Amino acid sequence: MTAPSKQPRLLIFVIAYYAESTLRWVLERIPASVFQTYDCEVLVVDDASEDRTFEIGREYQENHPDIRMTVLRNEHNQGYGGNQKVGYAYAISEGFDFVAMVHGDGQYAPEELPRLMEPLRSSQADAVFGSRMMSRFGALKGGMPLYKYVGNKILTTVQNALLGTRLSEFHSGYRIYSVAALRRIPFQLNSNDFHFDTEIILQLLNSGARIQELSIPTYYGDEISRVNGMKYAKDVMLATVRNVLHRAGVLYQRRYDAISDDNRHYDLKLGYASSHSWALDAVPSGARVLDIGAGPGGMARELVNKGCTTAVVDQHPPAEPDPRIQVHVQNLDEPLRFSVKDYDHLLLLDVIEHLKDPERFLAELRQQFDYTPRKLVLTTPNVAFIVQRLMLLGGQFNYGKAGILDRTHTRLFTFRSLRHLLRDNGFRIKEVRGVPAPFPKVLGNGVLGKAALGANLALIRLSKSLFSYQIYVEAETTPDVSFVLKDSKEKSAMRAQQLRKTPPDGKGPASPEKPSQRPPRRTA
Repeated sequence: MTAPSKQPRLLIFVIAYYAESTLRWVLERIPASVFQTYDCEVLVVDDASEDRTFEIGREYQENHPDIRMTVLRNEHNQGYGGNQKVGYAYAISEGFDFVAMVHGDGQYAPEELPRLMEPLRSSQADAVFGSRMMSRFGALKGGMPLYKYVGNKILTTVQNALLGTRLSEFHSGYRIYSVAALRRIPFQLNSNDFHFDTEIILQLLNSGARIQELSIPTYYGDEISRVNGMKYAKDVMLATVRNVLHRAGVLYQRRYDAISDDNRHYDLKLGYASSHSWALDAVPSGARVLDIGAGPGGMARELVNKGCTTAVVDQHPPAEPDPRIQVHVQNLDEPLRFSVKDYDHLLLLDVIEHLKDPERFLAELRQQFDYTPRKLVLTTPNVAFIVQRLMLLGGQFNYGKAGILDRTHTRLFTFRSLRHLLRDNGFRIKEVRGVPAPFPKVLGNGVLGKAALGANLALIRLSKSLFSYQIYVEAETTPDVSFVLKDSKEKSAMRAQQLRKTPPDGKGPASPEKPSQRPPRRTA
């Protein structure tokens, strides 16, 4: 006999502000089937209303002892976004599996909860949004004012274009989230204003969460709209553009970073002009490659697929080991324990800026080189990029999780300082290029992404120093003087030995040279 399966825990979070006339009606509309299907609790959070919203919530709780219910009141108004933070923090701290946000003014039908929960319950989604825009003109028929309908459509269209998404609506307030997905995003950093809803979508997209939309009916009654439409539109667009720049690595925004402790956010940039594409092109098929500071190992897998013998060096072992790739676990700030002698191509892709002492590292690496030239491909951020210059002009120099000012970067370079570093450590520089910002990574590889990339490449031709996001270098190795001295001693000794064994005429052993019989020259 099998044990009964545990019911998923669902928090129905009723967000309330001046909802004394609608709150009881909304609570009564929550379907009984929800309480039967899930281990369910209702949370009402009144955002410092000065009417009887809190009292009505408490009365409903006392009159329905069969429903597990909590009623809270914020003593100070937190705003629409701030009130959501309270509810989601409660869901996380109390260990719920899902949290469904229902508006206390009745604008979104609680009756739809069982249907909207299905993709989450079946693990097909991490977030489900009820969309009023999936049925043609359904929102208008439900009473949505024309100006809101048009504004919603315009904003959603522009956001989809900028983010490479295909959502029918960014601006629905009917949201159900997996609590696990909420744990992976810093929603606490979001605005307390109405564009909180946009910011949390951006965070979910950046974390790789699966968002699913389901159609819902539209209902507009006599509730009071507290949204300033023009301000809301401006805030939404600014948040979206900031996220685009963040994802491109141009302007770091901490709130748009998924919460993680690994190095998986260092992903590949392929399929367009980028440091990774150029590095991959620089390595011929069949080469023997050592990828130093390999990160998650994506480049190594691409090289193996290209027919290269590949090994990686990184302080973190790969999360997904590949038996075709040899792994050296090594902190590059410590004395080097790996050997380069079996490889003809060395990759240092976005590595040296993380090192405490790149001069020591390159000098120690050079000690392994001989007269056989190896090709080095190196990339690093360009700290003189125009965005950084403008930020400095405005008094900003903010480190973050990724981008040029990644907080793990300890040394930053310009084109000139990087050339000096490589030449001082014996590398023959063969090619230097300016790398554009990875706009297709954010905007997609369509018209917008290609246009932004093309514009950046054109500006780089005008000034590499000013408009390059990264620096790309191909160089050739040379041995250091200790190797040259040692080799000279060994080869000279061998030559001397050969000279002793072979006479000038090549017919027999060489004899010691006799003193000259010529008389000394007479001097005046």
